[in-house]
Amino acid sequence: MRSIRTVIADDERNARDFLKGLLADLPSVELVGEAANGLEALTLIRTLSPDLVLLDLEMPELTGFEVVRRLTADETPLIAFVTAFDDHAIKAFELNAVDYLLKPVEAVRLAQTINRAERRLAESGAREEAVGAIRRSAGAGSADFEFLPVKTGEEISLVRVEEIASVVAEGELLHLTTLSNKKYLINFRLKDLEERLGEDRFIKLSRGALANISMLRSASPMPGGTYLVELANGQKIQASRGQSKHLRDRLLKL
Repeated sequence: MRSIRTVIADDERNARDFLKGLLADLPSVELVGEAANGLEALTLIRTLSPDLVLLDLEMPELTGFEVVRRLTADETPLIAFVTAFDDHAIKAFELNAVDYLLKPVEAVRLAQTINRAERRLAESGAREEAVGAIRRSAGAGSADFEFLPVKTGEEISLVRVEEIASVVAEGELLHLTTLSNKKYLINFRLKDLEERLGEDRFIKLSRGALANISMLRSASPMPGGTYLVELANGQKIQASRGQSKHLRDRLLKL
């Protein structure tokens, strides 16, 4: 089998050098590039089309998850997320069948990752299945993904999409509110997230707001032909005039 063309992406030079040293002892690996931040990683992946990327989760410019979100399915290589997070986050990755490396990376564990990559590249359909899991874990790809990963303090939490009541944009940030009124903050474009969530599950109430259709409880008419929408968690969102018409045509006609 040909060498596994690999890219390292980590903002710490010492961490990159350490990984390069470990990879040098693995004859099946060809290191083709290294990136010091998320934007560099994104560019290298699109330019070099590597087989595997060792991708740090926390980097300047773009996080590891954000790098994956900006890739198309065809552009996405096999990825092993590199993380310093504790067992809580590791369990989240395991549930989504995504490979990970816990810092400080151990030589034996890295060799297992390389072996797993070899098998996925060799077996028919295995690569596509792995890439799908990677993209679902990062909140990209199919609109049918079940979890949205968000950072809470020093951990990665997986929020069930079905539990999200609303998504409201504020500048470059998105405010997620759940059925139980838990609130999360993520850095993601609303337009991209809208495509991932799918119009069958979420409806656009304004240029900067999405609501879970299953959690709509009432729509009160307001001046100017708009509606004030109330969700199952008690949250109220003002719909724009244009989206009020869409809401009326889609859901409010008797």
